[in-house]
Amino acid sequence: MKKLTPEEAKVILLKGTEPAYSGKYYKFNGKGNYACKQCGAMLYHSSAKFESGSGWPSFDDEIPGAIKRLPDLDGHRTEITCAKCGAHLGHIFLGERMTPKNTRHCVNSISLEFVPENTNELNKMSSERTDTKTNLKAEIAIFAGGCFWGVEHLMKQLPGVISVTSGYIGGKTSNPSYEEVCKQQTGHAEAVEVIFDPSKLSYEVLAKRFFEIHDPGELNQQGPDKGEQYRSEIFYTTPGQKDIAIKLINSLKNKGFKVVTKVTPATKFWKAENYHQNYYEKNRKKPYCHFYVKKF
Repeated sequence: MKKLTPEEAKVILLKGTEPAYSGKYYKFNGKGNYACKQCGAMLYHSSAKFESGSGWPSFDDEIPGAIKRLPDLDGHRTEITCAKCGAHLGHIFLGERMTPKNTRHCVNSISLEFVPENTNELNKMSSERTDTKTNLKAEIAIFAGGCFWGVEHLMKQLPGVISVTSGYIGGKTSNPSYEEVCKQQTGHAEAVEVIFDPSKLSYEVLAKRFFEIHDPGELNQQGPDKGEQYRSEIFYTTPGQKDIAIKLINSLKNKGFKVVTKVTPATKFWKAENYHQNYYEKNRKKPYCHFYVKKF
Protein backbone atom coordinates (compact mmCIF):
# COMPACT_ATOMS: atom_id res chain seq x y z
CA MET A 1 0.00 0.00 0.00
CA LYS A 2 1.16 3.51 -0.80
CA LYS A 3 1.58 6.19 1.85
CA LEU A 4 -1.07 8.80 1.04
CA THR A 5 -0.85 12.56 1.34
CA PRO A 6 -3.63 14.30 3.34
CA GLU A 7 -5.20 15.42 0.03
CA GLU A 8 -5.16 11.86 -1.34
CA ALA A 9 -6.50 10.45 1.92
CA LYS A 10 -9.42 12.88 1.91
CA VAL A 11 -10.69 11.36 -1.34
CA ILE A 12 -9.39 7.77 -1.24
CA LEU A 13 -10.02 6.94 2.41
CA LEU A 14 -12.68 9.47 3.39
CA LYS A 15 -14.73 9.42 0.17
CA GLY A 16 -14.24 13.06 -0.70
CA THR A 17 -14.45 14.64 -4.16
CA GLU A 18 -11.80 16.73 -5.87
CA PRO A 19 -13.02 19.97 -7.50
CA ALA A 20 -14.35 19.61 -11.05
CA TYR A 21 -11.86 20.34 -13.85
CA SER A 22 -8.94 20.30 -11.41
CA GLY A 23 -7.64 16.74 -11.80
CA LYS A 24 -4.55 16.01 -13.87
CA TYR A 25 -6.26 13.24 -15.86
CA TYR A 26 -9.38 15.16 -16.84
CA LYS A 27 -7.97 16.22 -20.24
CA PHE A 28 -5.29 13.54 -20.38
CA ASN A 29 -5.23 11.23 -23.44
CA GLY A 30 -2.20 8.98 -22.98
CA LYS A 31 -2.31 5.31 -23.99
CA GLY A 32 -1.98 2.85 -21.16
CA ASN A 33 -3.71 1.79 -17.97
CA TYR A 34 -5.06 3.64 -14.97
CA ALA A 35 -4.16 2.03 -11.65
CA CYS A 36 -5.44 2.51 -8.12
CA LYS A 37 -3.34 5.19 -6.40
CA GLN A 38 -3.41 3.28 -3.12
CA CYS A 39 -2.65 -0.34 -4.04
CA GLY A 40 -1.57 -0.27 -7.69
CA ALA A 41 -4.31 -2.58 -9.00
CA MET A 42 -5.15 -1.96 -12.66
CA LEU A 43 -8.62 -0.43 -13.00
CA TYR A 44 -9.16 1.04 -16.48
CA HIS A 45 -7.58 0.96 -19.92
CA SER A 46 -7.23 4.22 -21.80
CA SER A 47 -9.42 2.86 -24.60
CA ALA A 48 -12.41 3.12 -22.20
CA LYS A 49 -11.78 6.78 -21.41
CA PHE A 50 -13.98 9.43 -23.01
CA GLU A 51 -14.78 13.12 -22.67
CA SER A 52 -18.06 13.60 -20.81
CA GLY A 53 -17.83 17.31 -20.02
CA SER A 54 -18.41 16.53 -16.35
CA GLY A 55 -15.11 17.89 -15.08
CA TRP A 56 -13.74 14.48 -14.00
CA PRO A 57 -12.11 11.58 -15.91
CA SER A 58 -14.81 9.34 -17.40
CA PHE A 59 -14.65 5.68 -18.45
CA ASP A 60 -17.38 3.50 -19.97
CA ASP A 61 -15.83 0.17 -18.95
CA GLU A 62 -13.44 -1.25 -16.37
CA ILE A 63 -10.84 -3.99 -16.36
CA PRO A 64 -12.83 -7.15 -15.47
CA GLY A 65 -13.12 -7.66 -11.72
CA ALA A 66 -11.33 -4.38 -10.86
CA ILE A 67 -14.28 -2.32 -9.63
CA LYS A 68 -16.71 -2.82 -6.76
CA ARG A 69 -20.11 -1.08 -6.66
CA LEU A 70 -21.69 0.05 -3.40
CA PRO A 71 -24.77 2.10 -2.44
CA ASP A 72 -23.63 5.64 -1.68
CA LEU A 73 -24.30 7.21 1.73
CA ASP A 74 -26.53 9.80 0.06
CA GLY A 75 -29.02 7.03 -0.72
CA HIS A 76 -29.20 7.89 -4.42
CA ARG A 77 -25.93 7.27 -6.20
CA THR A 78 -23.72 4.20 -6.61
CA GLU A 79 -20.17 4.49 -5.33
CA ILE A 80 -17.30 2.72 -7.09
CA THR A 81 -14.23 1.48 -5.23
CA CYS A 82 -11.11 -0.51 -6.01
CA ALA A 83 -12.09 -4.17 -5.64
CA LYS A 84 -8.67 -5.01 -4.22
CA CYS A 85 -8.20 -2.41 -1.47
CA GLY A 86 -11.51 -0.55 -1.20
CA ALA A 87 -10.11 2.85 -2.21
CA HIS A 88 -12.84 5.35 -3.11
CA LEU A 89 -12.78 6.17 -6.83
CA GLY A 90 -16.00 8.07 -7.53
CA HIS A 91 -19.45 7.10 -8.78
CA ILE A 92 -21.02 5.24 -11.67
CA PHE A 93 -23.91 6.53 -13.78
CA LEU A 94 -26.06 4.56 -16.22
CA GLY A 95 -28.46 5.55 -18.97
CA GLU A 96 -26.85 8.84 -20.01
CA ARG A 97 -26.24 7.60 -23.58
CA MET A 98 -22.84 9.24 -23.85
CA THR A 99 -21.24 6.12 -25.36
CA PRO A 100 -22.62 2.89 -26.85
CA LYS A 101 -22.04 1.17 -23.51
CA ASN A 102 -24.35 3.70 -21.82
CA THR A 103 -22.13 3.76 -18.73
CA ARG A 104 -20.02 6.46 -17.11
CA HIS A 105 -17.50 5.85 -14.36
CA CYS A 106 -16.92 9.33 -12.92
CA VAL A 107 -13.52 9.04 -11.24
CA ASN A 108 -11.33 11.38 -9.20
CA SER A 109 -7.93 11.89 -10.81
CA ILE A 110 -6.32 11.82 -7.37
CA SER A 111 -7.51 8.21 -6.95
CA LEU A 112 -5.65 7.14 -10.09
CA GLU A 113 -2.10 6.59 -11.32
CA PHE A 114 -1.49 6.45 -15.07
CA VAL A 115 0.84 3.72 -16.31
CA PRO A 116 2.07 3.74 -19.96
CA GLU A 117 1.63 0.62 -22.05
CA ASN A 118 4.91 -0.98 -21.08
CA THR A 119 4.95 -4.37 -19.37
CA ASN A 120 8.21 -3.75 -17.53
CA GLU A 121 6.92 -0.49 -16.08
CA LEU A 122 3.63 -2.13 -15.03
CA ASN A 123 5.43 -4.92 -13.20
CA LYS A 124 7.81 -2.49 -11.52
CA MET A 125 4.93 -0.32 -10.35
CA SER A 126 3.00 -3.26 -8.86
CA SER A 127 6.11 -4.45 -7.01
CA GLU A 128 6.86 -1.03 -5.55
CA ARG A 129 3.30 -0.58 -4.27
CA THR A 130 3.18 -4.04 -2.69
CA ASP A 131 6.38 -3.36 -0.71
CA THR A 132 5.29 0.07 0.51
CA LYS A 133 3.15 0.34 3.65
CA THR A 134 0.92 3.23 4.47
CA ASN A 135 1.07 4.73 7.95
CA LEU A 136 -1.45 7.48 7.44
CA LYS A 137 -4.50 7.41 9.66
CA ALA A 138 -7.35 9.80 9.10
CA GLU A 139 -11.02 10.15 9.90
CA ILE A 140 -13.58 12.74 8.88
CA ALA A 141 -16.07 14.55 11.10
CA ILE A 142 -18.64 17.18 10.14
CA PHE A 143 -20.17 19.73 12.52
CA ALA A 144 -22.64 22.58 12.08
CA GLY A 145 -22.83 25.08 14.91
CA GLY A 146 -23.52 28.57 13.60
CA CYS A 147 -21.23 30.65 11.39
CA PHE A 148 -18.52 28.34 10.08
CA TRP A 149 -15.83 30.99 10.55
CA GLY A 150 -15.82 30.59 14.33
CA VAL A 151 -16.27 26.83 14.38
CA GLU A 152 -13.38 26.39 11.95
CA HIS A 153 -11.13 28.73 13.93
CA LEU A 154 -11.63 26.96 17.26
CA MET A 155 -11.75 23.36 16.03
CA LYS A 156 -8.42 23.57 14.21
CA GLN A 157 -6.63 24.41 17.46
CA LEU A 158 -6.89 20.84 18.75
CA PRO A 159 -3.72 18.70 18.42
CA GLY A 160 -4.39 15.86 15.98
CA VAL A 161 -6.52 17.91 13.60
CA ILE A 162 -5.12 17.62 10.07
CA SER A 163 -7.36 20.15 8.35
CA VAL A 164 -10.65 22.03 8.75
CA THR A 165 -12.72 23.15 5.76
CA SER A 166 -15.74 25.44 5.83
CA GLY A 167 -18.69 24.44 3.66
CA TYR A 168 -22.33 23.49 3.34
CA ILE A 169 -24.22 20.27 4.04
CA GLY A 170 -27.72 18.96 4.66
CA GLY A 171 -29.52 20.74 1.83
CA LYS A 172 -31.48 19.81 -1.25
CA THR A 173 -29.43 21.40 -4.04
CA SER A 174 -26.00 20.87 -5.59
CA ASN A 175 -23.13 23.37 -5.47
CA PRO A 176 -24.90 25.88 -3.18
CA SER A 177 -23.50 29.39 -3.02
CA TYR A 178 -23.12 31.46 0.13
CA GLU A 179 -25.80 33.84 -1.11
CA GLU A 180 -28.27 31.00 -1.69
CA VAL A 181 -27.59 29.49 1.72
CA CYS A 182 -27.96 32.87 3.46
CA LYS A 183 -31.31 33.38 1.74
CA GLN A 184 -32.36 29.95 3.08
CA GLN A 185 -33.13 28.71 -0.42
CA THR A 186 -31.29 25.40 -0.21
CA GLY A 187 -31.76 23.91 3.26
CA HIS A 188 -28.01 23.68 3.84
CA ALA A 189 -26.28 24.37 7.13
CA GLU A 190 -22.99 26.21 7.42
CA ALA A 191 -20.62 23.49 8.62
CA VAL A 192 -17.01 22.43 8.90
CA GLU A 193 -15.39 19.24 7.69
CA VAL A 194 -12.65 18.16 10.08
CA ILE A 195 -10.01 15.65 9.03
CA PHE A 196 -8.18 14.30 12.06
CA ASP A 197 -5.75 11.59 13.13
CA PRO A 198 -7.65 9.22 15.46
CA SER A 199 -4.36 7.96 16.91
CA LYS A 200 -3.76 11.47 18.29
CA LEU A 201 -7.29 12.78 18.77
CA SER A 202 -10.46 10.82 19.53
CA TYR A 203 -13.79 11.67 17.96
CA GLU A 204 -15.24 12.04 21.45
CA VAL A 205 -12.74 14.76 22.37
CA LEU A 206 -13.43 16.47 19.03
CA ALA A 207 -17.20 16.33 19.58
CA LYS A 208 -16.83 17.66 23.13
CA ARG A 209 -14.93 20.64 21.72
CA PHE A 210 -17.80 21.23 19.28
CA PHE A 211 -20.34 21.36 22.12
CA GLU A 212 -18.09 23.62 24.18
CA ILE A 213 -17.52 26.30 21.53
CA HIS A 214 -21.17 26.97 20.66
CA ASP A 215 -24.56 26.98 22.38
CA PRO A 216 -26.32 23.71 21.47
CA GLY A 217 -29.50 25.01 23.08
CA GLU A 218 -30.17 27.70 20.48
CA LEU A 219 -32.58 26.68 17.71
CA ASN A 220 -31.61 27.87 14.21
CA GLN A 221 -29.46 30.58 15.74
CA GLN A 222 -26.03 31.22 17.18
CA GLY A 223 -25.52 34.55 18.85
CA PRO A 224 -26.78 37.33 16.57
CA ASP A 225 -26.89 35.02 13.53
CA LYS A 226 -30.39 33.71 12.85
CA GLY A 227 -31.68 31.24 10.26
CA GLU A 228 -31.77 27.50 9.60
CA GLN A 229 -28.27 27.66 8.10
CA TYR A 230 -26.98 28.41 11.62
CA ARG A 231 -28.56 25.34 13.20
CA SER A 232 -26.71 22.99 15.54
CA GLU A 233 -26.24 19.61 13.89
CA ILE A 234 -23.75 16.75 13.85
CA PHE A 235 -23.41 14.89 10.55
CA TYR A 236 -21.90 11.53 11.45
CA THR A 237 -19.78 9.53 9.00
CA THR A 238 -19.67 6.26 10.98
CA PRO A 239 -22.06 4.45 13.35
CA GLY A 240 -19.52 4.98 16.13
CA GLN A 241 -19.67 8.74 15.67
CA LYS A 242 -23.45 8.61 15.95
CA ASP A 243 -23.28 6.69 19.22
CA ILE A 244 -20.76 9.12 20.70
CA ALA A 245 -22.78 12.16 19.64
CA ILE A 246 -25.94 10.79 21.25
CA LYS A 247 -24.04 9.87 24.42
CA LEU A 248 -22.64 13.40 24.75
CA ILE A 249 -26.04 14.98 24.15
CA ASN A 250 -27.57 12.84 26.89
CA SER A 251 -24.69 13.74 29.18
CA LEU A 252 -25.28 17.46 28.62
CA LYS A 253 -29.01 17.09 29.23
CA ASN A 254 -28.31 15.23 32.48
CA LYS A 255 -26.14 18.17 33.51
CA GLY A 256 -29.09 20.51 32.96
CA PHE A 257 -28.10 21.93 29.57
CA LYS A 258 -30.70 22.50 26.88
CA VAL A 259 -29.69 20.72 23.65
CA VAL A 260 -31.46 20.97 20.29
CA THR A 261 -28.52 19.55 18.27
CA LYS A 262 -29.62 17.13 15.58
CA VAL A 263 -27.65 13.95 14.79
CA THR A 264 -27.86 13.15 11.09
CA PRO A 265 -26.10 10.84 8.59
CA ALA A 266 -23.57 12.80 6.56
CA THR A 267 -24.48 13.60 2.97
CA LYS A 268 -22.52 15.52 0.36
CA PHE A 269 -20.30 18.23 1.85
CA TRP A 270 -19.84 21.22 -0.44
CA LYS A 271 -16.72 23.32 0.13
CA ALA A 272 -17.51 27.00 0.63
CA GLU A 273 -16.00 29.80 -1.40
CA ASN A 274 -12.27 30.38 -0.86
CA TYR A 275 -12.72 33.66 0.98
CA HIS A 276 -14.52 31.76 3.77
CA GLN A 277 -11.55 29.47 4.41
CA ASN A 278 -9.32 30.49 7.34
CA TYR A 279 -11.43 33.63 7.57
CA TYR A 280 -10.30 34.89 10.96
CA GLU A 281 -6.63 34.23 10.30
CA LYS A 282 -6.76 36.05 6.97
CA ASN A 283 -8.69 39.00 8.37
CA ARG A 284 -6.91 39.13 11.74
CA LYS A 285 -10.16 39.02 13.66
CA LYS A 286 -11.61 36.89 16.43
CA PRO A 287 -14.93 34.98 16.62
CA TYR A 288 -17.89 37.11 17.64
CA CYS A 289 -20.32 34.34 18.66
CA HIS A 290 -18.10 31.33 19.42
CA PHE A 291 -16.31 31.02 22.73
CA TYR A 292 -14.93 28.09 24.70
CA VAL A 293 -17.03 27.17 27.74
CA LYS A 294 -16.16 23.98 29.63
CA LYS A 295 -19.20 21.69 29.87
CA PHE A 296 -17.78 18.20 30.41
